[in-house]
Amino acid sequence: MKQEIIDRIQDLGGNVSNIKGNSLQKDLESISFNTVLYPKPKDATWAKSEEQEPIHGIGEFIENNKSLIASNKTELYNKIIKHFYKITEEGFGQVFFKNELFTPFKEGTDSYKEWNGEWEEGDFKKVIVGSEMELMLIGYSYGFPDNLFICLTDPNQDNPTVYGTDHEVFFDEIKSQGTLEEFFNSFMTKEELIEIVKMQLEK
Repeated sequence: MKQEIIDRIQDLGGNVSNIKGNSLQKDLESISFNTVLYPKPKDATWAKSEEQEPIHGIGEFIENNKSLIASNKTELYNKIIKHFYKITEEGFGQVFFKNELFTPFKEGTDSYKEWNGEWEEGDFKKVIVGSEMELMLIGYSYGFPDNLFICLTDPNQDNPTVYGTDHEVFFDEIKSQGTLEEFFNSFMTKEELIEIVKMQLEK
């Protein structure tokens, strides 16, 4: 993978210390996160509508801790990070990183045993670029599409294309989501979130 992608993963809270650069698959398998990922908002500030919040529920959280706005903003920011940047199943609009192989056309694999005959490999190749349809799921969310993946034989091993599919049309509908670099750049670091919060408090 490109060094810029590795650096961004680290900025987002990912552990990249075990990346050796041996292969795209091994690199992705070596990455771990002890937090979730939040998409960057389209607007850096938000109105009273919860739909415009950078993270669902953050406005209410700040309101519940509003005494800290005047007395100790640093503590407020730390509480925001501690509350939202952790592994939780509660829906805040987050994306969960994963690195799970999905190989429904490769005999002998768990995916093949479970999904053999469900799809034609040729249909995948109409959308997915790669010599073999050996995939890796790299994220899931409560939004659409809720499953995100790359093809391990993507011709651009430094920056492969990310694809998305949804559980309701699981791999029957597949759409390109941009590059892996664009994928990780679409999320906020903790520091970027706090800058957005600061802008909101200064309004």
